[in-house]
Amino acid sequence: MKFEDLLLEIGGFGRFQISILFILCLPRINLPMHFLLHNFLAATPSHHCAIPHQEAFVNLTVEEVLLISIPREPDGTFRSCEMFSQPQFHLLLNSSLQPENNSIIQHCQHGWVYDHSQFTSTIATQVWTESHAPAVAGVLCRIWDAERRLRLLQHAGHHADPHRGGPERHLPYYIAFGPLPGEVLCAPAERCSPLAGMEWVDIQHRTFSGILSSIFWSIGNMLLAMVAYLVREWHWLLVAVTGPCLLSAACLWWVPESARWLIANGKVKQAHRHLLRCARMNGRKDFAVSPEALRRMATDKKPGESYSYISLFRTPVLRKISLCSGAVWFGVAFSYYGMSMNLTGFGLNMYLSQFVFGIIEIPAKMIVYVLVNRIGRRQSQAWALILTGLCIGANIIIPKPFTSLRSVVAIMGKGFSEAAFTTVFLYTSELYPTVLRQNGMGYTSFVARLGGALAPLVFLLDEVWRSLPEVTYCGVAVCCGSVAFLLPETLNVRLPEGIEDVEKAQVKGPPQTSAPEGMPLQSPLK
Repeated sequence: MKFEDLLLEIGGFGRFQISILFILCLPRINLPMHFLLHNFLAATPSHHCAIPHQEAFVNLTVEEVLLISIPREPDGTFRSCEMFSQPQFHLLLNSSLQPENNSIIQHCQHGWVYDHSQFTSTIATQVWTESHAPAVAGVLCRIWDAERRLRLLQHAGHHADPHRGGPERHLPYYIAFGPLPGEVLCAPAERCSPLAGMEWVDIQHRTFSGILSSIFWSIGNMLLAMVAYLVREWHWLLVAVTGPCLLSAACLWWVPESARWLIANGKVKQAHRHLLRCARMNGRKDFAVSPEALRRMATDKKPGESYSYISLFRTPVLRKISLCSGAVWFGVAFSYYGMSMNLTGFGLNMYLSQFVFGIIEIPAKMIVYVLVNRIGRRQSQAWALILTGLCIGANIIIPKPFTSLRSVVAIMGKGFSEAAFTTVFLYTSELYPTVLRQNGMGYTSFVARLGGALAPLVFLLDEVWRSLPEVTYCGVAVCCGSVAFLLPETLNVRLPEGIEDVEKAQVKGPPQTSAPEGMPLQSPLK
């Protein structure tokens, strides 16, 4: 008897499975709010150099003071980080006569003045001052250790606005509610939530479980926009988003361990207890299975044998799956966070962009639900990521004045990007055997973090060529999407239990695909 057959006896999608999905709702909602918080927490409002008071400025308006004190960009806006060493009073007569001598231009000497119409305060206005530092630091702190993070804050303090106080004033808030506590509390939910729902449901509802779990991520995206709109002060925004992570972590204690994983690892008694509980909640009171029967279901694991991340690369088929899925995860995260962290680059208000990006994910996931069941996981994964790259590339060609068209293309790209992210969770969990599924998801999650960490750094390439960041996002998405064609299809097949199930499936070749979803096939992978 296979575990899929056992699920049919105890109820593959009953009250027990629904309760698990319900418990996992809050962690999934909280995840994107934590991951994308730095879009608002570390935003850099428009600003200019602070101008010290002078008697000569008494009869001048604020606009006139700026005109004679701060040089302008070619588009007429005031520069953010430069000022004249001496007031240029002749500009009052003709403002178009900008000085050609750069020797009279210097960096800000007296701090900065920020526009508070959109944000009461952010980390950028009180700690960081360089244009790209907030976005970069916000993602890198996910993978850097605490000591490195504190050094980053201390280094930023040397460049902080002296009139607003250094980071030591705000460090207690950042330590108590910042990325480190949130990451510690939320990271388990990111890896465990999809698997917890996936391994308890039957084949017929596996796709539905994965899509439903992902929809709550989109709800979190929309909630982040609303919370950030209502809470404009960064200290309280940090508390409002990170605080619920405590409740999210507590929710995971109520989620039972996967019986599939327990059986595969020889923990038969625990699996037996959870299976009986599942049968009772699903109304299958006549269900009875002995621990001995479960023990016979366990994979032929040798005594003392243990599985690690190295096991993902020991056998040929698993090695190919691990390398290809790692590339796909990198491309998915790289393009997703590249678009998600560029809220102001498509002509919309950043709050509206965040909300619209969250809304567009809902229909994208509905389409994914249909496509992964019709054309399969592999085709859906590959084309969703490739189309993401093409949408990013299209905005390179569309002129800046075509704001509406650029916004539509960007929203479509965000939809494809989320479709790719939704599919990759479902697809990867079906590729790896039960004994290595957690390791596989951990490895791919790590590769995705690398992609997410590098994504904001690409924004720095605009100093080399303005369109180079978009070209990079486009190229990576298309290349990584093409790698997905090398992965095996998993539609309508049983989840593999052991490594041999994965290796033998490649030798046997693909099984028949005429059976509808819900009719288990014999081969675990095709």
